[in-house]
Amino acid sequence: MKQVAAEGPQLTVVDSTLMKRVLYAFATLALISVAISLGGKWFGRLIAMAGYTDDTTIHEVVIGNNVIAVPANFIRFDQARRDGIASRLDLYLRYPEMDGYSTAARDDFNHTGARRKIIFLSFEQQMMSRDMSGRFAPIYSGLIAQPGTPGPGGTTLYGFTEKSGYLNEVLAVANRPGKDPFVARCLSGPSAAESLAPCQRDIQVGDSLSLSYRFPREFLGDWQALDTAIAAEAARILKTGH
Repeated sequence: MKQVAAEGPQLTVVDSTLMKRVLYAFATLALISVAISLGGKWFGRLIAMAGYTDDTTIHEVVIGNNVIAVPANFIRFDQARRDGIASRLDLYLRYPEMDGYSTAARDDFNHTGARRKIIFLSFEQQMMSRDMSGRFAPIYSGLIAQPGTPGPGGTTLYGFTEKSGYLNEVLAVANRPGKDPFVARCLSGPSAAESLAPCQRDIQVGDSLSLSYRFPREFLGDWQALDTAIAAEAARILKTGH
């Protein structure tokens, strides 16, 4: 008799090596997905911070015989947020709060608020024997065009002569009893409108250290309080060796 083969489903044996490869592929895809998710969150935060940091870790930066102790969120550039020796240190602060970057201050630092509030400070070793106020009588007074015009906060605004080299700038001067006058240089015209901080002044602090600060022109009306706040902040963060 002929034997009739039993009918039924045919089973195919899958190569174990192939199965391992499939599992490895799925595992790899899962890891890549997690990495993209985490990396996206990190990169998204990086873009949102736009170079800012809300880190308040104190860094001690040495310039000459001076130590400037400031939190990281005061320091303008990422590569400068470290301890050690430097030839210059650039900071930025809100005025009048005199604080660094934070989530609450994001709009002010991004200049999207109703008014400009950021001042830029630069510490470096003193290159001239006199600060801007001390340079008025021997230098600036011979470079400005008389008479001046009344400015905000009791200042007088002077244009510079053509041969002065200070194109598109004005000099803001205010008398201070018993002291050299307050003096600041400000951009004028279209360049002033395009600048976030068109006015600049420098003072001497610490041990042969120059502090230059730039500020919005509308702060000129508050120049006394502004200059006092800058000097007080410099004294707070600056330690001078002997």
